[in-house]
Amino acid sequence: MKLAEIEAFFSTLQAANPEPKTELEYSSPFELLSAVLLSAQATDVGVNKATRKLFPIANTPAQILALGLEGLSEYIKTIGLYKSKARHLMATCQILVDQHGGEVPHSREALEALPGVGRKTANVVLNVAFGEPTMAVDTHIFRLGNRTGLAIGKTPLAVEQKLLKRIPKVYMLHAHHWLILHGRYVCQARKPRCWECGVSAQCHFKPKTAAPD
Repeated sequence: MKLAEIEAFFSTLQAANPEPKTELEYSSPFELLSAVLLSAQATDVGVNKATRKLFPIANTPAQILALGLEGLSEYIKTIGLYKSKARHLMATCQILVDQHGGEVPHSREALEALPGVGRKTANVVLNVAFGEPTMAVDTHIFRLGNRTGLAIGKTPLAVEQKLLKRIPKVYMLHAHHWLILHGRYVCQARKPRCWECGVSAQCHFKPKTAAPD
């Protein structure tokens, strides 16, 4: 995809959704960090159902620790891999209390040092909670980058690095959400909904899928 096409691609997405938001529900950096940690291999809808019950009871590291592992597990047991996620979240909360005064750190290094927090989760927190122009490459963005020709790469990191270089700075703050939402609802994995796509003119995917009869 050429630079002119990239500009048109993102200006179109921006016009359709000027202020995109994460579909995870949160009201603080810690709630966001917790929700993203819980969302691995799970849907945002499923995570939101659990956190709607959890966060009114415990939405700080100290409060999560007070629940104990079994108490936390009860709240999140509807989420896939909840046992390991509960252990990671408890360990993360302990580190936040012991090393960061109960606050979510602003640096990538400190975030990635937290149990269960990898590069993608750190990028989401940096972008959504702290307004940094990062790019968290999930399965949707990885697929979309390669399929459209926007950023072709064999690994999530390769796609991330290309996106950071190729996306104009004016779009970087919201680019992560535009791409995720487009991949989730339009540029879907099995059958992309090309007939509904506002950026099909810039997309290099061929053949485009036709609308169902």
